[in-house]
Amino acid sequence: MIKTTKTKTYDTETATVVKKVTFGGYGDPAGYETTMYQTPEGDFFLYTNGGADSPYKEEKITTYSKANAKKWLEEN
Repeated sequence: MIKTTKTKTYDTETATVVKKVTFGGYGDPAGYETTMYQTPEGDFFLYTNGGADSPYKEEKITTYSKANAKKWLEEN
């Protein structure tokens, strides 16, 4: 998945996975995955996707500051 802002592009194909968290199994309507990525430039973003009953009903990329990424990694 690719997300482009005014100044940056976030691409799950070219970024490095830092940590992936999954809940539930494939096809589980409450299941989801969250994956923290780091771009080659050192930026962080979180990819989320899940079932209809999950907190992440739609595929999405959210940008994270280094401090917020560190906090997310510590909590997950």
